[in-house]
Amino acid sequence: MSELLPEKLKIALPKISAQDGSKNPTVFAVFQFPLSGWIWFVTEADSYEDDICFFGYVVGLEREWGYFCLSELESVDIEGVRVRRDVDHVQRPLSECLQKYGLVEN
Repeated sequence: MSELLPEKLKIALPKISAQDGSKNPTVFAVFQFPLSGWIWFVTEADSYEDDICFFGYVVGLEREWGYFCLSELESVDIEGVRVRRDVDHVQRPLSECLQKYGLVEN
């Protein structure tokens, strides 16, 4: 299994659409790319062929809900700098995650 997605975390992730309708869904994992400041807040995931597709809130060029795949995150490598998972993250609502990372929306 991937360093970004250990088996225990993979098992804990709810299926895509499981949190539909929630105004403040639970975030199960947080991925970051230090060179760009991008952050992916994972709320759900499904296996798809030989990959894992996530759904979550992405803070990058825009702030938006979207789909992204484990293979995409793992493929980012700029001179040895790679996407990493916040290994200290504990499941909590998105609003608390945004607050923790200083991303509270006005």
